[in-house]
Amino acid sequence: MVAPWLIVAVVYAAFVSLGLPDGATGVAWPAMRSTLGQPLEALGLVSLIGTIGSALSGFASGRVLARLGTPRVVLISGLLTGFALAGYGLAPGYLFVAAMALPLGFGAGSVDAGLNHYAAERWSSRRMNWLHASWGIGATLGPLVMTAAIAGGSGGEGWRTGYLAIGAAQLALAFVFLLTLGLWDKAPALAREGEGGGGPGAARRFRPGTRGGRWALFLSPASYALYAGCEFGVGSWAASVMRDGRGFDATVAGSIVALYYGAITAGRVVSGIFADRLGNRRMVRLGLGTAAVGVALFALPLGPIAAAAGLALAGLGYAPVYPCLMHETPRRFDPETTRKVVGRQVASAYLGGMVLPPALGLAAAWLGTGAVGPGVLLYIALMSVAVLALDRLT
Repeated sequence: MVAPWLIVAVVYAAFVSLGLPDGATGVAWPAMRSTLGQPLEALGLVSLIGTIGSALSGFASGRVLARLGTPRVVLISGLLTGFALAGYGLAPGYLFVAAMALPLGFGAGSVDAGLNHYAAERWSSRRMNWLHASWGIGATLGPLVMTAAIAGGSGGEGWRTGYLAIGAAQLALAFVFLLTLGLWDKAPALAREGEGGGGPGAARRFRPGTRGGRWALFLSPASYALYAGCEFGVGSWAASVMRDGRGFDATVAGSIVALYYGAITAGRVVSGIFADRLGNRRMVRLGLGTAAVGVALFALPLGPIAAAAGLALAGLGYAPVYPCLMHETPRRFDPETTRKVVGRQVASAYLGGMVLPPALGLAAAWLGTGAVGPGVLLYIALMSVAVLALDRLT
């Protein structure tokens, strides 16, 4: 019998590694663009290519997982991301970096979809929340690793060392995947009974051929696109609202945004404690309600304490939404459809993060930064309607 904690540790480590490059890129780019001779906005093309790669691999993950299985998909994806990050570190020019963004996106999207599917089918809601908290740990460590590498580098080339270090960590993890390849399917499923939302068979599952199933297949990915608009909309524009709209000091604004991301990570640790007892659906509704209160408080033109309290509440509210919705997917759909839907949800989150936060930026350009808060509240309202309709259908 394979010890369940071994695979749990490997999967958690994989999600930590998934967050490492996400947090590091923003820190590395000022030094990278100086070395590569690029303007500030050149990062947009790199981000776009990576997002497209992640979305494509997410949409295709259902078929790929059915054919290869989660362990092989995670192994191949780990190799892709490791070599792509090493390619960043060795890049001779900007176009090479842009080219490496595609395999990096493919690998990240496949890991995201594969591990979410594995955990949603086999683990409790508690461990699902802690899995996504692991991503937050990686997103926090990435900037620290990159900052240390840049500070210790010479001639502005320290970012190369940072990417090589993160790439080496990804390849080392891929080696661990290789060693444990035969253990994943042998590991016993960690008990799901006792969850407030019931076990996998407690809800009405839909197949895609039914009318309700078609609506559910639309609403489930749509809710993830809207969630990305909610979470990344705040993360992308909160500092601009505080600095440009309210005159906050840059250090104060940056610290409050860091508090927001810290609240998401800490909230997922805490929500994991209650998720099994309250159930996924209650956790999602409580989370969206709390986030709405937090965003509304942040939207008021008050001082930094109110802004910090609002963003902390928003982060705590967002914390359980993504993992609990993901964990509920096997209860909504039959097993074959679940594989496809998980991939579509992950892909829709990437696409929503690419489209919806920039839409808030356009609104801010036309109407002022005060439009960001109401815009995020609109996304939360639309997502709440989608989730409630999905719960009614299933």
